[in-house]
Amino acid sequence: MSDTVPTQTSAAPSSLPGEPASLESAPGSADRGHGHSGSKTALAVGAIGIVFGDIGTSPLYAFRETFSPQNSFQIAIDRMHVLGVVSLIFWSMLLVVAIQYVTILMRADNKGQGGSLALVALLSRHIGKSSYGWLVVLLGVFATALFYGDSMITPAISVLSAVEGLTVVNHRLDPLVIPIALVLLVALFLLQKRGTAKVGALFAPVMIVYFFTIAGLGINQIWQNPDILWALNPYYAAMFFITDGTIAFLALGAVVLAVTGSEALYSDMGHFGRGPMRLSWFGFVMPCLLLNYFGQGAMIAGLPADQAAEVVRNPFFLLASEEWRLPLVILATMATFIASQAVISGAFSITHQAMQLGFIPRLSIRHTSETEAGQIYIPVVNWALMVAVIVLVLTFQTSSSLAAAYGIAVTGAVTIDTLLMGVLFIGVWKWKWWYALPVVVLFLIVDGAYFAANLVKIPDGGWFPLVVGVVAFTLLTTWAKGRTLMRDRMSEIALPIEIFAKSAKNSATRVPGTAIFMASQTAGVPSALLHNIKHNKVLHERVVILTVLIDDTPYVDEHERCEMVDLGDGFYRAVLHYGFMQETNVPEGLKQMQRCGGEFDMMDTSFFLSRQTLLPSEKPGMPIWREKIFAWMLRNAATAMDFFRLPTNRVVELGSQVEI
Repeated sequence: MSDTVPTQTSAAPSSLPGEPASLESAPGSADRGHGHSGSKTALAVGAIGIVFGDIGTSPLYAFRETFSPQNSFQIAIDRMHVLGVVSLIFWSMLLVVAIQYVTILMRADNKGQGGSLALVALLSRHIGKSSYGWLVVLLGVFATALFYGDSMITPAISVLSAVEGLTVVNHRLDPLVIPIALVLLVALFLLQKRGTAKVGALFAPVMIVYFFTIAGLGINQIWQNPDILWALNPYYAAMFFITDGTIAFLALGAVVLAVTGSEALYSDMGHFGRGPMRLSWFGFVMPCLLLNYFGQGAMIAGLPADQAAEVVRNPFFLLASEEWRLPLVILATMATFIASQAVISGAFSITHQAMQLGFIPRLSIRHTSETEAGQIYIPVVNWALMVAVIVLVLTFQTSSSLAAAYGIAVTGAVTIDTLLMGVLFIGVWKWKWWYALPVVVLFLIVDGAYFAANLVKIPDGGWFPLVVGVVAFTLLTTWAKGRTLMRDRMSEIALPIEIFAKSAKNSATRVPGTAIFMASQTAGVPSALLHNIKHNKVLHERVVILTVLIDDTPYVDEHERCEMVDLGDGFYRAVLHYGFMQETNVPEGLKQMQRCGGEFDMMDTSFFLSRQTLLPSEKPGMPIWREKIFAWMLRNAATAMDFFRLPTNRVVELGSQVEI
């Protein structure tokens, strides 16, 4: 069991003095978060390279898939329908991305951090004890689970759609598409363990060139057919629904591909801050994307029906003249490579957050940068994603087939965020319900329509992200539930430390040095301490019972890191506080804790860890199949020694048995 305790999921708040105060979500706090250095413009440029790759590469396939002949519905390729589709894309981008996420949800920062888990931590701090607090947590966890499905599909569909541009250059290159895509994807995952600090410097220039290029291609077509600008009028989106009804509704399942990546914008807010990301979006990225979508529509609308039907199969690359198509394919491939990198890094980050908040067991984490704490590499996540992506490419074969699986994960997460947004309005921002209700209902209608339209894709591939989401949700909730049961069981049998200290001082030989016993609770005697005195019959001169608490804020300042209580007779109870975005480096934290009878000399300090083994219980706290899953996760969790960065030659591990 992890020795970290997320305070927002604890059965009761810590009663120890000095608990870090909760930070209210406030306008501007995202721009005061950790790690934001440099001018607003410089940060905005950096965000273009890191954050907007996913949504930025959507023009490769979003418009195309709306008119795809593989759809269960067929949209006539004429002026009215092209204007209707482009109008839907414009208003979807405006409502979902620009207003819901960039304008509203980016105000809901947790000490500068965004994303479903950060939002849940923020909400739990305010409504955690309410009757619906548990539901908020479950919704956030399911949104996180869906993200794993998204992080598998995004690299596959993005790279495939770019490499498929080769068939526009020369149709005889079609047999090479899958092998080239697989080579690129495998190389992408192999690159992860080296980190992205060096190649990351190239991300922003490449993406800026990419966005300028797609905007220029769009402007060229709009100049030739300015009639497409009528799509700015929502009348044409409305007429699409009035004229076609069911077909227009089903088309939403493809139109939503234009806003994939919107949830990632919110999740990545902590890297650059709210202000720079808004500057990047409204000042550069959104105009470039819209110009390209309008350009694709202008090109199709200006062609005869037979030519339009052929061009719409891959309009993005046909925006360029023949001699520029191969360079465009290369540029688009580089952009999708960068977009995939951002999604994989996001999977590492969300896994680290979930681990710290108590939803995932300890996993081996490697830090790939000495200067950037957020650059991490989690091997098991990396290889799991790589296998899933390879299977997806080999199974679905084309980006069009993958598009059916793509939308449901994104729309599911967006719909959940809308529900959480309603809780945010009333529970945190204290809006009156008659203000909050119309806003939430509007976005629920929009996001719910997209989600419902994608449900019809379940037989065609939409089942995949749902299966991934259900499996991930089961694992996350099973670990959280089992961990709570185990913690409660150990609390029941724990001996008060005050009683133990008085009875043990004269019953065991005291030896020189310091013994630190890692404990998951801030009360009671850890089992490792009981086993040590039972079997070895010795106590060190200084005995420190240390608990690492993960708070429901992303960062804890150094002056709030440490707590200590002197229990007398050489016994101390100590607590180290960390945020859910911070690395739990115990030796580094102990350097700041000099009140436990003096400084800690690592060469004179031994760390004692408890390792629990589950036993069958006559009255199990959860179904047997979940207990077996929890036991499997417990056996395969990374050791606390690695997780807490403990010196390898100073660790003693003692086992114990627990029934849950």
